[in-house]
Amino acid sequence: MHRKLTAAPAIAGLLALPVAGYVAWQLAEGGPVALDRGAPPAETAGGRPAERQREAPAKLAPAARETAEVAGATEAERAVADRAVDTLLAPRDAAPAAAPQASGRAQSRLLRAPGTVGASRPVPPPAPSDAVAGQENRERFAGFADNPVRSALEDPVSTFSIDVDTASYAFVRRVLNQGVMPERDHVRVEEMINYFSYDWPGPASPDTPFNATVTVTPNPWNADTRLMHVGIKGYDIAPADKPAANLVFLIDTSGSMNATDKLPLLKAAFRLMVERLAPSDTVSIVTYAGNAGTVLEPTPVADKARILDALDRLEAGGRTAGAAGIREAYRLARQSFVESGVNRVMLATDGDFNIGAASDAELERLIEAEREAGVYLSVFGFGRGNLNDSLMQTLAQNGNGTAAYIDTLAEAEKVLVEEASATLFPIAGDVKIQVEFNPARIAEYRLIGYESRALSRADFNDDRVDAGDIGAGHTVTAIYEITPADSAARLYDDLRYGAPADADPAAGDELAFLRLRYKLPGEDVSRLIERPVSEADAVAPLAAASDDVRFSIAVAAFGQKLRGSDRTAGLGYDRILEIASAARGSDPYGYRAEFLSLVRLASALERGGR
Repeated sequence: MHRKLTAAPAIAGLLALPVAGYVAWQLAEGGPVALDRGAPPAETAGGRPAERQREAPAKLAPAARETAEVAGATEAERAVADRAVDTLLAPRDAAPAAAPQASGRAQSRLLRAPGTVGASRPVPPPAPSDAVAGQENRERFAGFADNPVRSALEDPVSTFSIDVDTASYAFVRRVLNQGVMPERDHVRVEEMINYFSYDWPGPASPDTPFNATVTVTPNPWNADTRLMHVGIKGYDIAPADKPAANLVFLIDTSGSMNATDKLPLLKAAFRLMVERLAPSDTVSIVTYAGNAGTVLEPTPVADKARILDALDRLEAGGRTAGAAGIREAYRLARQSFVESGVNRVMLATDGDFNIGAASDAELERLIEAEREAGVYLSVFGFGRGNLNDSLMQTLAQNGNGTAAYIDTLAEAEKVLVEEASATLFPIAGDVKIQVEFNPARIAEYRLIGYESRALSRADFNDDRVDAGDIGAGHTVTAIYEITPADSAARLYDDLRYGAPADADPAAGDELAFLRLRYKLPGEDVSRLIERPVSEADAVAPLAAASDDVRFSIAVAAFGQKLRGSDRTAGLGYDRILEIASAARGSDPYGYRAEFLSLVRLASALERGGR
């Protein structure tokens, strides 16, 4: 299943503009967007009123043609964009031309390419089911404000927990592909950045489970500030050294899961994962709908046919008893507990927990207690309409697991097959980052993203405080916007009665001091990694930075722009696309090409008032 894309790179990049045109054509007809036939007619998946989707399609036509001209658009892409615009402006009684069908090996590549829209979905687009058709959109996202600019003199220390979730990027992609701009709270910038893998230098041995690389660059959205980029790479475990896995699939089979992009996609996703597991690993299956039930007792993967048969027999129906299902899943995990192995509950749901005596707080306490006993929890969201992203994030963070959103089989393969080691096998726990800025060199700073992962300064040295985990081979990226002491962009005036504290003369040209604290698996006492950040870590111009650094900066800019941040207001989508296109680098699975398509699509939608 670990296949590489061999289709031309342009395939993944050329489809966003036709999608924008096709979406607009459908909206001009007054009907739902055919790219996701299950979307409620009265409201979009992003929560936008339907009347905003009935604007004249001509608004999108100039934008679509303009975005085809920006960096990275080939002649083929512009040709497709022109055809999409022609369709968009066609008479109302005209129908869009059917797309030519790929055949044989070429069709297989298209189906596998996550950068393609529509063609990338081996599972057909969802049709409305009796359980969810006509219901209002009940997706729940926690609101949050962007991190503020802080004074390095008054508040020099920034502390936060590692985050390796990716749910936000996949959800934003789905909303954009439906022809709607995402809502502000759909976008968590750190999850956008960390959706992609980066080739940061890794550690030489598991004794030091990860390595940190720091690069200071010019800032593309503000010439008077700089960016401090921190890239962390985890030690990658050799297949022969991977510990045994005891997994419990906790599967929502309630009536709300009766849609093609929910239970059928979920079953296909877990089939992929089972194929990747070792014969000695163990799988159990628990379902919940009205009452929790054990579908499959702990079974070695050597008996793969029995596991796959249990998955195939799952059907949706009833209401949701999520709390009871979690308790039953933990019981089975304890029953087959593997010492020095991986013991994990993998919750797959559309996010609706509407029956059960347990409150969210009670569920959190249960998950925390099981985490301390060595059983972790990861959460995978499916479908639309009921997604409780806020609860998914809370459960995954308390369970020392990841939260991912799976909308296509290609995304399932990415999360559960290509990144299985990072998803399943932790190499370091309670990983915290702390940066102390030197006020003599840095006047102000702002952490981009990680708002829900903020910790107090005292939490850094308190080993009782839970933090994120890093899996085998995982990469984590964090970016600060920093303001030099002599910059015209300073927001804080000097204090009349204050003065910088005496600096250590050994600090020299240090801009900041980076600390990483972590625990090795099975240990209760944390370890510390430290390193200074100085001008020796700086590169200029931005083009001198590595492809990975520049690409992640482009993603950070895009995420902030989608959130409506005034910090990036002066940076256009064309400049983001230019940076990302030049830094695309090696892209064997097409994920970066897909990102370029999303930037083009967002540009067209925003210009068209979507």
